[in-house]
Amino acid sequence: MSKKPLVLALAGALLLAGCVGPTASSPSATAGPASSSAPTESTQLRVITHDSFALPDALIADFKAKTGYDVVFNAPGDAGTVVNQLVLTKGAPIADVVFGIDNTFAGRAFSEDVLSPYTSTALPADAASFAADGSGRLTPIDFGDVCLNADTKWFQAKGLAVPVSLDDLLKPEYKDLLVVANPATSSPGLAFLLATIAAKGDPGYLDYWKALRDNGLKVVKGWTEAYTVEFSGSSGKGKRPLVLSYASSPAFEPATQSLNQTCFRQIEYAGVVAGSANQVGAGKFIDFLLSAKVQAAIPDQMYMYPVDSSVKLPKDWAAHAVLPEQPFTLPADQISASRDGWIKAWTAAVIG
Repeated sequence: MSKKPLVLALAGALLLAGCVGPTASSPSATAGPASSSAPTESTQLRVITHDSFALPDALIADFKAKTGYDVVFNAPGDAGTVVNQLVLTKGAPIADVVFGIDNTFAGRAFSEDVLSPYTSTALPADAASFAADGSGRLTPIDFGDVCLNADTKWFQAKGLAVPVSLDDLLKPEYKDLLVVANPATSSPGLAFLLATIAAKGDPGYLDYWKALRDNGLKVVKGWTEAYTVEFSGSSGKGKRPLVLSYASSPAFEPATQSLNQTCFRQIEYAGVVAGSANQVGAGKFIDFLLSAKVQAAIPDQMYMYPVDSSVKLPKDWAAHAVLPEQPFTLPADQISASRDGWIKAWTAAVIG
């Protein structure tokens, strides 16, 4: 995941560390690649995450107290940056466990062999549908949908209907209204590019984007600039009433709505880093992320939906963050094989 809205200020919560010794207990399931050697364990647990990861300090402290590990967090950037770091350091892993690889980058993590299989007994049975593949190398933790959002007050004031579909955005009445993030520099931007590929096919997506460009599309570097500067429905009070964001964003900006026919489903995973020094601890951390307390904290802390469907969502989510019924998706292996080519072709067609 590379990415999520409104979470950048929470990144400081990552800088947590403990100083007590390890316990001798084993995780609730097996970790590490299939071999005759036992999973590794050390006194320290190194956690690498994307920079939108955030949980209450009390939950992290409780995990540290129960396991005895010296927990060290590293948040080098978005999901793509995290995978790049794992690939570049796979000969000498810089982490034991990773959180935040999403379905847009899972295929690369698999092809580069930076993860070891792990099956957590804490994973809810109904979360199996979120699996990246059948190898067990990534465990689903949360999910969300990258969607276009509309400033409903702006449209009401103009007496203009809010667009519904991707094709609506090409109509002349919506000229110069949309701002999106660049898929070459933004995880949400990439997710929306994938939505259009799933909807229009390849190379049909390029014709769609050219038509968007001709209808006044604005492209900026990332979500923060698009949402907080250019979007009229946020605190920045920009000029554009249509923006790329998330299905959950209206829970925090009630005068907006998600266009749920424009969404791409984003799933975030955790995994044991191959060759790491604390595979036992990595398994425990994955179990921790699936625990009831952490799953319940995810909506308010990371603005994603927990994979545990029994978790009660915040009141505002039920009213303003309705999940799309049929979000666009693409297989992880197809994304991995074609992502760079799609981005290069998009850049030539839209940016020039």
